[in-house]
Amino acid sequence: MKILVPVKRVVDANVKVRVKADNTDVDTANLKMAINPFCEIAVEEAVRLKEAGHASEIVVVSVGSKAVQEQMRTAMALGADRGIHVEAGDDLAPVSIAKILKAVQDKEQAQLVLLGKQSIDGDNNQTGQMLAALMDAPQATFASKVVVEGGELLVTREVDGGLQTVRLPMPAIVTSDLRLNEPRYAKLPDIMKAKRKPLDTVTPEALGVTLKAHQKLISVTAPAARQAGIKVASVEELVEKLKNEAKVI
Repeated sequence: MKILVPVKRVVDANVKVRVKADNTDVDTANLKMAINPFCEIAVEEAVRLKEAGHASEIVVVSVGSKAVQEQMRTAMALGADRGIHVEAGDDLAPVSIAKILKAVQDKEQAQLVLLGKQSIDGDNNQTGQMLAALMDAPQATFASKVVVEGGELLVTREVDGGLQTVRLPMPAIVTSDLRLNEPRYAKLPDIMKAKRKPLDTVTPEALGVTLKAHQKLISVTAPAARQAGIKVASVEELVEKLKNEAKVI
């Protein structure tokens, strides 16, 4: 079984971002970048499936500028076998990313496409679902457990009402949730080996994909500063303020 794992380059989750002075976008200059955490979970799950003997090859793919190759090498250090870099803009809409991934999947013919449920920058939670629609393939989003059973996937999903288990024929799309696993740390020998693993660069045009603008960013503003709270002397005063000032009871 071949597993295709799309990954995205994002600002490190521990970095506090700032808005540009002209409010045109988030200022990412000189910030630490990393693999999107949910994508890292997807890479870890693919590696575990390979270690369990269910997968023969893990192919990591990313769309963006040349800088994304740093995160792709990190994914290879974690266990991916090779990479495909689709050189394009870093601000593509989810539907454009899905179209590119569909073209890559048409070429690779992976039995499982395993990706993060969303990226921590846009938080759109759309790419996996759009890819499944374009492929006309079964999908399981928000996965907290993935089991290969009899040539099919048994996926446990986290939903509002609790947990839901679905059975999928392959090829299938699965998006990883936070509790699917805990990613490992890359060891130094694996980091060195990753530098020698094959990484091919292609363009959307070479894949037969024509990109167009689907949305326009008008402005970006920082969230309003949170106001300081107040202390109350008694439960009665708390109830009175919740009732008459906050009007929540």
